[in-house]
Amino acid sequence: MSEKKVVLITGASSGIGEAVALELSNGGHTVIVGARRTERLQNLVSRIEASGGVARAHRLDVTSRDDFARVVSATLEEFGRIDVIVNNAGVMPLSPLNALKVSEWDQMVDVNIKGVLNGIAAVLPVMEAQGSGHIINVASIGAHQVSPTAAVYCATKYAVWAISDGLRQEADRLRVTVISPGVVTSELAETISDESARVAMREYRRTAIDPDAIGRAIHYAIAQPSEVDVSEIIVRPTASPH
Repeated sequence: MSEKKVVLITGASSGIGEAVALELSNGGHTVIVGARRTERLQNLVSRIEASGGVARAHRLDVTSRDDFARVVSATLEEFGRIDVIVNNAGVMPLSPLNALKVSEWDQMVDVNIKGVLNGIAAVLPVMEAQGSGHIINVASIGAHQVSPTAAVYCATKYAVWAISDGLRQEADRLRVTVISPGVVTSELAETISDESARVAMREYRRTAIDPDAIGRAIHYAIAQPSEVDVSEIIVRPTASPH
């Protein structure tokens, strides 16, 4: 049986983040779930506790360094350590570049890139002081291939991949993993305001896998011996050509 760990998960109110929290808590890990939708977080914590797990919920906007500092401080005060962070929060308002939805570009940069950097900055000193830790960043198949209407989104996810690989090379006592999901059933597509991109995404998402699959992949990476770093896992539908 693998060592039980304290795991901070961002974007945990639905989709992949929620599935990761349930998977890891079922494996005996303590989960600290963060998101902006606190009512959903409290419901998730209640489900975990009803199954005998340990979970805590905190309001967390990943664009706020102050939010991260507060959550990390509360977690350290209660549990004394943070073993893993899963930087999962992300947005995907796709559109053609010539639609000039520049505020949506800003949102993707702020959440998908800066949010991951904020998470890393919040836990890196803690993990370095502990002498161990695991930073797991959720990228996307979009980190490896670009599609029309997804140029900015793919750019942000490539940035997540690049940041992760740089950190992996710098931090020889910490483990760093990138999880790159293909099409997963989630609420991400609901953030698309551009009609042409929304229609294209409905077609693209006809073949999708459940977020539980990503939860299992993350659990696998965490469960490896401390000297083993699973650098990247790509998880996508068997039937998907993308």
